[in-house]
Amino acid sequence: MRIVRLANFITPSSGGLRTGLRELGKRYAEAGHQPVLVMPGPGYSDLLTEQGRVITLPGPKVPGMHGYRILLRQAEVKSLLRELKPDSIEVSDRSTLRWTGKWARANGVKSVMVSHESLDGLLRVARIPGRGWLSRQLNRRTARGYDRILCTTAWAAREFAFAGATNVSRVPLGVDLEFFHPSKADSVLRSSYAKPDEVLLVCCTRLSPEKRPQRALITLESLLAQGVKATMVIAGDGPLRSTLERKAAHLPVSFAGWVSDREHLARLLATADVVVAPGPIETFGLAALEALSGGTPTVVSASSALPDVVGDAGVAVHGDDMSAGVMQLLARPEQSRRPAARARAEQFSWDAAAAGFLAVHESLG
Repeated sequence: MRIVRLANFITPSSGGLRTGLRELGKRYAEAGHQPVLVMPGPGYSDLLTEQGRVITLPGPKVPGMHGYRILLRQAEVKSLLRELKPDSIEVSDRSTLRWTGKWARANGVKSVMVSHESLDGLLRVARIPGRGWLSRQLNRRTARGYDRILCTTAWAAREFAFAGATNVSRVPLGVDLEFFHPSKADSVLRSSYAKPDEVLLVCCTRLSPEKRPQRALITLESLLAQGVKATMVIAGDGPLRSTLERKAAHLPVSFAGWVSDREHLARLLATADVVVAPGPIETFGLAALEALSGGTPTVVSASSALPDVVGDAGVAVHGDDMSAGVMQLLARPEQSRRPAARARAEQFSWDAAAAGFLAVHESLG
């Protein structure tokens, strides 16, 4: 099959979405398919990569979103789709690309919408009145517009069930189990951030409002107030960074920015004592799974999909202060909590994820 994948909101420093697109595309190509990724950028480019063909179309930056771009020129995208002649499209955006389902149906092309975010959650973060009714209506239209809606967790699928959608499939994402590995734990790296008697916490997230990164600082401050010797590394960038740095001026926090070196990121996650995943509306949470793969337990927001992802290898907590979850994880002996984290991650692989995604495409006839 020629599978044309369309996505918005990707930058060179993007995290989970960029990783997922790359890992799935690689395996589509290895399975003999023809993956083509179409995404926005500052200009036009057309490259052959390990994940297949990657075409970048000029797209404007979204104000206030720290470099994210979107595809706005429908005519240009339609022209490209006609040229590519896809057997199936896979759409990773529910904003300016919603029209692609209708286009696919009119042109006899199979269509899959991958839900990477919770619409109800985003409306809740934005404090939109009547969000329940609004999200149901929009999700119902999305489900009707595509042959299949693909969700990565039961949590993500739930809002479509509330909308009455019956064309929903669930396939979990994966993690690179060889790259993110407990052997990456680095005592030299640890000593650069924490003293021997300090707990090293790591928070790896985009520093934007919907991710609630301020919860990491609240958690650290609470632990210190309880007499816990702790320090934190925040890996990530975004529009809230300067605000968070001001709030953290009195706290033992290191802002690492976006970590472009994946090897360094793998070592950082494997070296931490606990990883904090504060996002309240995560539909999967790859950074948390990468931490587990490195043998590091994770405390997550109970309102997200992450409790189902981390299972017993992590702790889910309600509210902004996640220190109780950190304490609960630290109370477990290290020789048991780290193997449990790794064992949980081993239940997820990119090979299985790609096979599941392809099975959805193939099931559409």
